[in-house]
Amino acid sequence: MKIPAKHIENTVDQIASLPGIGRKTALRLVLQLLNRSESEIHDFSSAFTQMKEHVLFCSNCGNISDTPICGICSNENRDHSTVCVVEDIRDVLAIEGTQSYKGIYHVLGGVISPMDGIGPSDLNIDLLINRIASGKISEVIFALSPTMEGDTTNFYIYKKIKNISIEFSTLSRGVAIGSELQYADDVTLSRSIVNRQPFVL
Repeated sequence: MKIPAKHIENTVDQIASLPGIGRKTALRLVLQLLNRSESEIHDFSSAFTQMKEHVLFCSNCGNISDTPICGICSNENRDHSTVCVVEDIRDVLAIEGTQSYKGIYHVLGGVISPMDGIGPSDLNIDLLINRIASGKISEVIFALSPTMEGDTTNFYIYKKIKNISIEFSTLSRGVAIGSELQYADDVTLSRSIVNRQPFVL
């Protein structure tokens, strides 16, 4: 579609670059924003700038935070001997939403996927291994999505730490094979955490 205003065209291009948003949806959003006041637009754009400038990634687990150590890692009431390994921040939010897990997390930032050019060195695996080697962890829960890439990543990490005397578990297969963890409903995800199983090859 031809948009007769280059500034709107440029804004539509930026909005449409977001995943899941096509140009028609982007145009509808942009035209809605065009009707807002200048102060509202300033607040809107400022929120993105502030987010980029001030949101941090926890130096301990990789979760998002306003401080160098996230609220979960700094919470003394959490079980710091149990670490749940997840693909990304959306999985932390999903599991936290169940209110069934009281341990801590480790965010890998993805999964091993040779087809996409993602190898172990591209992920936050070395920090996980160092955390486990510290001797403060007694259980590792593999909570990656039950896909080929997720299982490959589980296997790689397990091979790296299998000689350390700790318990390994994985989510019960209430989470369907081939599905994305972040899309599981709260009840299914909660039961998968509570009924986790020993991790075996």
